[in-house]
Amino acid sequence: MHRYELISCHDCGKLHRRHPLAPRQKARCVRCRSVLYRGIASDANRMAALVLGAVVTFLIAQLSPIVALEVNGQRSSATLLGAIHVLWNENMQVVAAIVFLCTLLLPAVELGCLLYVTLSLRAGLHPPGLHRLLRIVRAARHWGMTEVLMIGILITVVKMTSLAQVEPQPGLFAFGALTLMLAIVTAFDPRILWHLADEQARARGAALPAPASVLAGRAPALTCHACGLVSLDRGRHQQRRQHCPRCGAVLHRRRPDSVARTWALLLAAAILYIPANLLPVMYTHSLFGKEDDTIISGVIYFWHSGSPALAAIIFIASIVVPVLKLAALSLLAWTAQRRSRWRPLQRTVLYRVVELVGRWSMLDIFVITLTVALVRFQTLAVITAGPGALAFCAVVVLTMLASMQFDPRLIWDHLGVNGETDGRNRP
Repeated sequence: MHRYELISCHDCGKLHRRHPLAPRQKARCVRCRSVLYRGIASDANRMAALVLGAVVTFLIAQLSPIVALEVNGQRSSATLLGAIHVLWNENMQVVAAIVFLCTLLLPAVELGCLLYVTLSLRAGLHPPGLHRLLRIVRAARHWGMTEVLMIGILITVVKMTSLAQVEPQPGLFAFGALTLMLAIVTAFDPRILWHLADEQARARGAALPAPASVLAGRAPALTCHACGLVSLDRGRHQQRRQHCPRCGAVLHRRRPDSVARTWALLLAAAILYIPANLLPVMYTHSLFGKEDDTIISGVIYFWHSGSPALAAIIFIASIVVPVLKLAALSLLAWTAQRRSRWRPLQRTVLYRVVELVGRWSMLDIFVITLTVALVRFQTLAVITAGPGALAFCAVVVLTMLASMQFDPRLIWDHLGVNGETDGRNRP
């Protein structure tokens, strides 16, 4: 058994033999039922074409106005970059920087790296820096939030219809198309490209790292969280840090100080959650005076303006999800710290849910960014961001970092060899 034929479950650490899958099939972990990998045709031509189309659409979306407003002959429009610039000039540099990273820079980095790699593989070449670029793609993908931004754009458009005449612009349709295209591109896990590059290297007779006799349950193994390669654990024989022989990433059995770092980030997020809900997130200056809006007042506004669905979306994304993330991650950290054997499968599912919904709390931040940029009618009304937006943005980032620091394999470390519990604790 070659190590290239082994795959480790990200959530529980159990090793499996890798088998080919037909398109749309899924391979799941036999212990925690996590999806290990999907059957996707590794066609470099198709990958390159989709990525190239996404790059072109991305450029159109970023350079075109998203929506335009008109009130009493005054007109206002904004691009995403222009909205970020307005936020920066209003002394909200931290929020502007995070919005810039999540909606513009990191998606651009992901698409640029994927385009370079897929075009090179399409030509049968092994691009220089392949492993580093694919590691960058994995990191950028975690923080890219184009789909959340698209929902934020739609909420902003609905909100603006009660204030002014709204005219959709090319950027709105480009972001809609980009969201769909990125959903397809995201299906190309970088590990698929790693395997495709290895297959081409073998066909050319290129030298690859020598195979090792690592079998599930028979030898200590380390799994690379970047490329997925399973390697022998030589920690007992050498004191220096081990690196993946394929991509060079640092290897470790478990994330160092995972529980302690998770607790620290959760504590900071919990403290900031209070001012995030009490302080105004927006200030409205109009002919009728000044009005302060908190997150909950925005929910009430949509509810009373005849948009209960949007009110529910904002309430869930901005109020419910952060609270549930704090509670869920606290439960996971506490049980892992106590080496609990209680319901490991359910706790693993809870971790997956936290990972899935974590980014959606940024929805309110994107709505604020676009609203501040659009409502710039100096003689009628101007909306500016408030300190609550900064606190809430920090809460979202801290909870996402906390979920990244928590190692879900700690849930299973204190069970039997096969992950079994006794009859009282078995799910």
